[in-house]
Formats: sequence, C-alpha cells, structure tokens
Amino acid sequence: MDLGQVIRRLEARSRVRPPAHCALSIEAALGGTVEETERGPILVVRRRFDAAHLHGAQPLALARRMAVEPMALLGRAPVAPESHRLLFLDTETTGLAGGTGTYAFLVGAGFFDGEEFEVRQYFMRDLDEEPTLLAALDGLLRRFDGLVTYNGAGFDLPLLETRFVLGRRRWRGEVFHMDLLGPARRLWSARLADCRLGTVEQHVLGFVRVDDVPGHLIPSVYFEYLRRKLPGELIRVFDHNRHDILSLAVLAGWVADALSRAPVPDLHPEELAGMGRLLEAGDLERGLACYRMALELGLGSPGRERLLLRLAGREKRLARWDEARLLWEEAARARHGFDPRPWEEIAKVYEHRRRDFLAARAVAEEALALARRHRASTRVVEAFEYRLERLRRRLSPDPLASDGGAPAPRRPAARHTAPRRLTDRTNAG
Repeated sequence: MDLGQVIRRLEARSRVRPPAHCALSIEAALGGTVEETERGPILVVRRRFDAAHLHGAQPLALARRMAVEPMALLGRAPVAPESHRLLFLDTETTGLAGGTGTYAFLVGAGFFDGEEFEVRQYFMRDLDEEPTLLAALDGLLRRFDGLVTYNGAGFDLPLLETRFVLGRRRWRGEVFHMDLLGPARRLWSARLADCRLGTVEQHVLGFVRVDDVPGHLIPSVYFEYLRRKLPGELIRVFDHNRHDILSLAVLAGWVADALSRAPVPDLHPEELAGMGRLLEAGDLERGLACYRMALELGLGSPGRERLLLRLAGREKRLARWDEARLLWEEAARARHGFDPRPWEEIAKVYEHRRRDFLAARAVAEEALALARRHRASTRVVEAFEYRLERLRRRLSPDPLASDGGAPAPRRPAARHTAPRRLTDRTNAG
C-alpha cells in the first residue's frame, strides 16, 4: 500500500479534528505549546540546555566554541558563519525513500541562544497542518546563515525543498551547509561497523541511547498516531529526534575541535588519516603532517598501504622526490601481493630525476620478477618489460643500439648507486 492509499484510508475514517481535550492531552504529553503562524496553529516543543550540558562524555560547549576555519573546511566553503548563526537540523518523515509523497511530520532544529542551546521541534498533528509547519520553519530558517545536518544533502534538505516548492514557498538552497556524514565516513568508516549517527555517537561521544525507537519504525508510529490521535510511542519519536539534534551539535564541535588541533597523538591513526583528507583542501602541509603521524603511530593494513601511496603522490606534486621515493619503497615492501604502482614510481625517480640508470634497471628487474611470480596482468608485465628494455639500451656501450640506428647522444656518466633489492631489505628487517 502506497502513502496515498494510507492517507485516503485515514481520511475516510474521520475528516473531523479530534476533540479539544484530546489535542490538549497530546500537548501535555509532549510538553509542547500551540503557537500561531501566518498559516494557522502549530504544535511546538522547546527544550533548553546549558552549554556545560554533557551529551555522553562531551559538552555542548564544543559546538558553541567552534572556530570558523574548520567549519569552512567541513562545509567546503570559502567562509563559514559563527557557531551562533548555525541551525542544526533533522527531520522525521512518513517514509525513508523521499519523493513528493513523503512528508516531514516532525522537524527538529537546534541553535545557540547566548550560552544555552535550544532544541525546537515542529510537529504536524495532522497532514493538513503542513502549511503551518512550513511557515514556522521558514521563519526560523531566515534567522540563520547556515545549516548543519547528518546526511542532509542526500535526504533531509532535498525533502524539505520538495515540500517548500509544493507549498509555494521559496527554499533557501544557497546557504552554507555542513553535512557531517562525509567527514564521519572519512574519520571512522575503517573502524566502525557503519557510520550511522547512532553508531558514531556511541563510539565517539560516549552517548548510549536507552529505549530508543528505531528509525525505520518511526513512519509507522506516526501513522498509528494519525489513526488513534493518542501520543503513545510518539513521545519516544520526539526523544529520538532531540537526541539526533544534540548529537549533531556535539559531533560538529568534536570534529571542528580535532581539526583545529591536528595533528595530535591523542587521535587514533585512522582518525589522523581522515583528518589529513579533510585538511588537504585548505591546509596541505598540516594535512600531510596528519598522514605522517598516522603512519608513525602504526596505522594498520590495508589503510597503511593506501596512505603511503597517497602521501607519496602529494610529495611528488611538491617535487620532494626523496621523500616520495622512501614512501613508495615502504609501500612496495609492505604490500601483500604485488602492486605495480610504487615500483613504477621508484624506477621513474631513479631514471628521470637521479639519472641513475643502473638503479632504475635493478628496480625494473625486481618488479618484473615479482609481476611474473604473482601472475600480474599481461599489460603490467609488458610495461615492465618495455621499461627494462629501454633502460638496457640506455646502458648499452653500443652507440648504434638506440632506435633508428643513429648514434645515441652521449650523456655525462651518472653516479650509479644501485639499491639493495627491496625484498632483501624486507628480509633483513
């Protein structure tokens, strides 16, 4: 049964708003008040928290003192608003797929008012109250310069934009937006089972929900409320949404604080690697320092090999060839199996930067042997064969050995420092 059929069935049962005493019981159960908007009344639930309030093991003050520089990095924007100009937003909806048939029946919004954090929740007591909810939310949105969400770019904001358009209201899509799902994946995807907000808040913030209603059950809880007009499980939905807003604020503060301090050894190596990814766009050297510290603190496989190659690539762009070569050599030794990329880069450094053709040939020979041993693709084997043949021609004493039969131009003799075999270094270590 689709949403339209559900709505029509509910409307067929009763087109009359429930008695006033029932509505009052809902307000009392939720601890809310009915407030007037330009389009009519809407139920609003407000809660205020001091900045010293602990959410899990972390204080709300982390979000209050967020600096604009890390926020700009997280929001991928040139500048970011001050923390008191941010609105932390989360929705509860009639479905998880989105689309024009999905309503946001509960919209939670958190913001700082002085040294206090207010969570404000707008609730549709019936589907015909959507215009009033949108009017109230529109007025609140206009007071702020930026939004903070968790997967808001993929779900909450497109859904709200659709509802605004259908309600003939202008959606402010141009405002600063900091979606924390992307940073969370970079920081914790390798360590956690998933990056759902509930998982991240438990492991990072130390916040454990008690008697929480699972997100996938929330639509059915709302439909049950529409049918019976009794609070029931709806109280738990409001608690769920409020916890989402608080986790969102404190998590934003945690990440912004860590970005401001990084690199620091109190972060996990995986977190340092993720911090480096976040910092690269705005502060390359500090991002690279995070990578180096992650490696020094013992980042494990397979993330270690990926990070070695990433850091070596950045050093190459900066023309720091010796630093890049050492990283490629470690990647070549550490890799389980055979990865041709570091071997190719090491050979290039010796051939084109050091003009050390003997060393380049030794690397190419070792790489070719490993490629054959590990049954690498024909393309990889042929590429190393071609490189090795070219190096042999360069080292040939025959001036006619170059292509075309013409004498090859003689270069000054290079100082050859053929390295020990990389695999020998591994065995020696």
